[in-house]
Amino acid sequence: MYKFPASTLVSHAIILQPVIVQASFKTQKDLLGCRTKVPRNVNMEKLRNGYLFPEISRLEVQHIEKYPNAKLISLGIGDTTEPVPQIITTSMANYAHALSTVDGYTGYGPEQGNKALRKAIAKEFYKDLPIKDTEVFVSDGAQCDITRLQLLLGSNVTIAVQDPSFPAYIDSSVIIGQAGVEDEAGRYGSIEYMKCGPHNNFFPNLATTSRADIIFFCSPNNPTGHAATRKQLEQLVNFARENGSIIIFDSAYSSYIKDDSPRSIYEIPGAREVAIEISSFSKFAGFTGVRLGWTVVPEEVLYSNGFPVIHDFNRIVCTCFNGASNIAQAGGLACLSSEGFLAVRSLVDYYMENAKILVETFASVGLKVYGGTNAPYIWVHFPGSNSWDVCTKVLEKAHIITIPGSGFGPSGEEFLRISAFGHRESILEASSRLKSLFQ
Repeated sequence: MYKFPASTLVSHAIILQPVIVQASFKTQKDLLGCRTKVPRNVNMEKLRNGYLFPEISRLEVQHIEKYPNAKLISLGIGDTTEPVPQIITTSMANYAHALSTVDGYTGYGPEQGNKALRKAIAKEFYKDLPIKDTEVFVSDGAQCDITRLQLLLGSNVTIAVQDPSFPAYIDSSVIIGQAGVEDEAGRYGSIEYMKCGPHNNFFPNLATTSRADIIFFCSPNNPTGHAATRKQLEQLVNFARENGSIIIFDSAYSSYIKDDSPRSIYEIPGAREVAIEISSFSKFAGFTGVRLGWTVVPEEVLYSNGFPVIHDFNRIVCTCFNGASNIAQAGGLACLSSEGFLAVRSLVDYYMENAKILVETFASVGLKVYGGTNAPYIWVHFPGSNSWDVCTKVLEKAHIITIPGSGFGPSGEEFLRISAFGHRESILEASSRLKSLFQ
């Protein structure tokens, strides 16, 4: 089994540690020589570091400047790489062209989304489940909906997150004022961190988890790639019902599930009373740049005073959003046609073959690997290491971008997240480099 040499770690750690953005603004303030009388949002000041993924992009740019002749391979930010199927782009192009005609021009659409698309989402993704099209809100992506939900819920609720988890859950909580003060370990005092690792099959011990108003839960999980089992989600729903909590269930990677793990929280009895689900076209249809997603808010989810949450979310959407692009929604409808759905399934299969190659690569050099079977992410364990150090080592020696696990929370220390999004030739080249590095 490969052991990471301790002597190689120190110098690289300095290179890749996230920068404190506050210092650069002090310099700008001094240079400008004047300022308004508007105070900075105190919650923004609590965001100690830059957001994880732009930080990784910055490091990528720096590495290219340092090694201009190196062929850099990105297994970091989970951005899709393969072309959107032509049946889908043709639909969007036709819609865009029609806008130049009198008969084809359209302006604002319903803030909640195109009626036909809402019906198609309910039919295709929730076939045997009692999800109404009126409970589906089409959006410009799941990450935007996370923020809209935070705006809906306000600063007085308490939250729980998986640890590790997608950074937007925590960062949006900090910005809205829910998080409290960050400690030396990187945990915010008012957030309940639910440890999810190999020791507990990537599912929190709910018996020791404190009650929270809102539980953010992602399955398949980003970054670990673990898809929660039916039994695990039954425990989660029961926990929420017993504690009067609301689950925000992120199913953005559900199309990658290959086994019988639930693809929606609504497969679990009782979930309609305690769960809101967010999802996206980004990763299963290659819409990371097109921007299209949705949120399901069942009519049965109620506040403590009995008022339906769906009415307030509808108001948030109507106030803060003019609806997803009509062109993007035309593409979404094409994705859910019989021919379009087969085409996007081929994209999912392509990325999962990449994941298989990467899993086998790390396993072949004796490293413990998780994920990669129900999600396009591989979670690789480097025992006793600092994840930023390992990330730096891989970048400096193999010219490969990865994501340090600690960027997803304290429990991500000692891990790297590896993305399977990439062209096949890049994945095969990365496999060869990684074997040479770790053997």
